[in-house]
Amino acid sequence: MEFSYTILVLIIPVVMFLLLGIGGKWMSKQFAGVLGTLAMGVTTIIAYSIALTYFFGTTQGQIVDGVRQQLQVLDFTWLQFTDNLVIKLGVLLDPITAMMLIVISTVSFMVHLYSLGYMHGEKGFQRYYAFLSLFTFSMLGLVVATNIFQMYIFWELVGVSSYLLIGFYYTKPAAVAASKKAFIVTRFADLGFLIGILILSFYSNTFNFLDLTTNPGAVVATAGGATFMGCSVMAWALILIFMGGAGKSAMFPLHIWLPDAMEGPTPVSALIHAATMVVAGVYLVARLFPLYAQEPGVLEIITVVGAITALYAAIVACVQSDIKRVLAFSTISQIAFMITALGVARPELHEGVGYMASMFHLFTHAMFKALLFLGAGAIIHAVHSNEVDAMGGLRKYMPICHITFLIGCLAIAGIPPFAGFFSKDEILVAAFENSPLWGTWLTVVAGMTAFYMFRVYYLIFWWNNPDFGEHKPHEAPAVMTIPLIFLAAVSCVAGLIPFGEFVTWNREVYHIHLNYTVAGTSVVVALIGIALATVLYRKENSIPEKMQNAVRGLWTAAYHRFYMDELYQFITHKIIFARICKPIAWFDRHIIDGTMDMFANVTNKVSVAIRGLQSGSIQAYILVYFVGVLLIALITWLCLI
Repeated sequence: MEFSYTILVLIIPVVMFLLLGIGGKWMSKQFAGVLGTLAMGVTTIIAYSIALTYFFGTTQGQIVDGVRQQLQVLDFTWLQFTDNLVIKLGVLLDPITAMMLIVISTVSFMVHLYSLGYMHGEKGFQRYYAFLSLFTFSMLGLVVATNIFQMYIFWELVGVSSYLLIGFYYTKPAAVAASKKAFIVTRFADLGFLIGILILSFYSNTFNFLDLTTNPGAVVATAGGATFMGCSVMAWALILIFMGGAGKSAMFPLHIWLPDAMEGPTPVSALIHAATMVVAGVYLVARLFPLYAQEPGVLEIITVVGAITALYAAIVACVQSDIKRVLAFSTISQIAFMITALGVARPELHEGVGYMASMFHLFTHAMFKALLFLGAGAIIHAVHSNEVDAMGGLRKYMPICHITFLIGCLAIAGIPPFAGFFSKDEILVAAFENSPLWGTWLTVVAGMTAFYMFRVYYLIFWWNNPDFGEHKPHEAPAVMTIPLIFLAAVSCVAGLIPFGEFVTWNREVYHIHLNYTVAGTSVVVALIGIALATVLYRKENSIPEKMQNAVRGLWTAAYHRFYMDELYQFITHKIIFARICKPIAWFDRHIIDGTMDMFANVTNKVSVAIRGLQSGSIQAYILVYFVGVLLIALITWLCLI
């Protein structure tokens, strides 16, 4: 088969994980890093070959009636429960799989290359590259899965990989706490995902994506109208599956793990935010979108969750002082844009708009967000601090980083002709087609995005010029600047790709065309946001401090993420632990255990008291025997009188 070599994109990373994980301690750091990077480079070449062959090849059976088909390249049975309910492992190729192969491999390769410089001299260097390979293997396995159960296996591997990488600095309590937080929060969400899978497979009698999405109406009909709490069983299944996606993609209120995940190495942040983990939830909904399109009520829930998350994260990002946390909340907001785009897609509207827009923005966002995070890493590498207060005037010392970071800011702000403008415009078009409310909502959030990104840009590269002393900031080494230049170039041109002709849904080609009213409005709003940031932060002044004092309560609440972490702490510690778990534990310890202990103590004391009856002494046994005989005789005599 033409695509049989696709399995190599999984084999190479997992072999590298085992090789570096087991044998890395016998390798030099440089050799381990170069070996891991070369292996990822080969994987990237193979991934590009697969995607280009799929999109531009003319293999027999690949194109039917002018439409590229979903190809199940490899497929073998792993577990069989019934004649129909079978779990298979294999590789599925379709437009979004091919697109994700490009995204994951590109960003992962850039991160591998960049890490050679950023992580140079770090203890555990070989372990770091082993974990990067595992993370890449997990995400690649997730996107090529032929069925939802196979996806769930790799979904959990992504969670394990993120735990290992976020907690890479395991001697730092903050990193350990962040890794546990990410793992635990996403596990709660994944419980819903698993339950949703079980409900869906129980009624549909299949795990296979092709069976689930080829005729989604028939799949929904298999539930026979079964309902629970006034909602169809299939709707519940899809809501629970989305819960898993919301956890991975850090949607409100399951977003609390992502800002703390910044405790991991900065290249890891780029990998998690741009190409892996947080986009998994978007990919999940997109993969099952034909089913979601059958349940408009579920799409409404998805839309509301996405819209609320986008606004919440944008507000919080506007006041953060840690450069990585600004980018973290930016990611949450941008992923929420993608989720909202999927939610506003409706069968009665032009389905291709929302679906295609979400995937388009996933693609462009991966490039410019990786650029921004890697740029932040170069800045942190230069000034040895995450806080913008320790930065300022860096354009003089780091010209390459300055230009590439500016390109990333322009792209995410949606300024033409950069990539983010085209993909975000399609999302806004889809939102306005669904409802003026959602279109206006997202336009406002887009303006806030431009504001907070240029706020941090000016604070880093303009504002004041602090005294750096003898250790002046300097440009990052070539191994770190090359990925920045490459990603900046992609962020300039990626929006010009006729994306709708490649990534389609329902076998429908969507030709991208600008809605000049929507595009013009969004650009004007973005320019207003940039202008406001320019006035406030280009030069050091007292206006931002006066504004903070004027809205001190709101600013403080936003800085503390509207106290969502404190709310979770209160719920888990003061209510669940103190009011529920603690009384149950007391009852278990003092009533249940106490009763069992009483039985044990009584039995023990009785046994101690009567153990003399089995001393092993013949004389004692005879004595007891005669005493017993005399007692029986006495009792008998008394009864006869």
